[in-house]
Amino acid sequence: MDAQSATAKRSHAVCFPAPYQSHIGAMLKLAKLLYAKGFYVSFVNTEYNHRRLLKSRGPQALDGFHGFQFLTITDGLPPTDADSSQDTNAVCDAVRKNMSAPLCDLISNLNNTASSSDVPPVTCIFSDGHMSLATDAAREFGIPIIYLWPIPACAFMGFKQYRTLREKGLTPLKDTSYLSNGYLDMAIDWIPGMKDVKLWDLPTFLRITDPDDILFNFMMDTVEQANTASAVIFHTFDALESEVLNALSSMHPRALAIGPLSLLLNKLVKEESPLKSLDCNLWREDTECLQWLNSKELKSVLYVNFGSIAMLTREELIEFAMGLANSKHPFLWIIRPDLVRGDSAVLPREFIEETEGRSMLVGWCPQEAVLNHLSIGGFLTHCGWNSMIESVSAGVPMICWPSFGDQRTNCTYACSKWKIGLELSSEVKREEVERLVKELLDRDKGKQMQERITEWKKLAEEATDPNGSSSMNFDKLLNELLT
Repeated sequence: MDAQSATAKRSHAVCFPAPYQSHIGAMLKLAKLLYAKGFYVSFVNTEYNHRRLLKSRGPQALDGFHGFQFLTITDGLPPTDADSSQDTNAVCDAVRKNMSAPLCDLISNLNNTASSSDVPPVTCIFSDGHMSLATDAAREFGIPIIYLWPIPACAFMGFKQYRTLREKGLTPLKDTSYLSNGYLDMAIDWIPGMKDVKLWDLPTFLRITDPDDILFNFMMDTVEQANTASAVIFHTFDALESEVLNALSSMHPRALAIGPLSLLLNKLVKEESPLKSLDCNLWREDTECLQWLNSKELKSVLYVNFGSIAMLTREELIEFAMGLANSKHPFLWIIRPDLVRGDSAVLPREFIEETEGRSMLVGWCPQEAVLNHLSIGGFLTHCGWNSMIESVSAGVPMICWPSFGDQRTNCTYACSKWKIGLELSSEVKREEVERLVKELLDRDKGKQMQERITEWKKLAEEATDPNGSSSMNFDKLLNELLT
């Protein structure tokens, strides 16, 4: 077989994440797995995030290597030099209106150059489930599209109820008083695979009074696009969400749990592989925190990180700070540059004095390495799924303070179903922060949670073994659809 024929036969995946830190991270892991299985990979970021990645990781960070390239498309939003996550409403609008044609043009250009280069024609698209515009490109080029939903199956199932909730008149709310008058405590008993669920537990974009709300309508329409895909991947594993996944499998012919992606990667990609050096943090990582952790006792440190999008008020920052200070425990706190809404993250002098020697504050960090460090005993998290599945993979129990969207559902499952988290009230009080930190790290309830999450970690490891459910689901996907 000549080289051109070999190139033509090689599968070529265009991997297209939603333009947010955790979504890019999950898709990059999937892209690495595809490359390890022999795919040519074109990883497509927005121009805005591509610039941020080069700024945080260096000008050569995205040069890629043979068979793995980074490309960009415009999001059509006004240019800016900001170094923060873009407004969610603006991005949803851009996905709907601006990005379909640029993605089609990019695939067309890849195919046009295939005959004169060693880049094979595009054979499939792996798109973030939130980027439903990719359906247009799959249809135009007659290739399969696989959606990666970087959220748990329970959250996806929650989003799937949005149209029914609207049809039943349960949303939009009549007015904002319904947020606090007990209305959200209504039991929702019709959701397949989800028992003992209240309206409160479903993803929060339903808590609206405007029927034209952008995020509600975007998510309602987007989850329905999953029906057009050749397969739908959830970043979870069968044992963790068996009931919901069984229900989804009857709705989608190929709804597959393939996770945790980081554990699959660890088992599939050799240490010396160039894939190991590819990363996608949009803020510069501080690795000195790992040296600091080396000086701390086993499971003594609380890791605090509210992710890449969630924001705090100045008052919330102070309540968290003083609660951590009063807990007397060592902690590593990630305070990214845009964490505090409309203000700089200025901490009280008494906090600085009280925590000297037992705290470290950094702007960003290599989270998986931190969570897997032996000194980490707990994780105070905003309940973004990327953070939670990494915490499960590392066997670290959580204090849960959900911000918005699927984080509410993730929190309910972690605290009530899987019993690996303690929920912190939405209105942050330093006394409760202090109490929960002590409960997690010092007391019997924390020890019980540690035992349970160690069991979940073991099941996650088993799922990603060569004959485990996630590994077999991944192989099944590639064998049935893409060969």
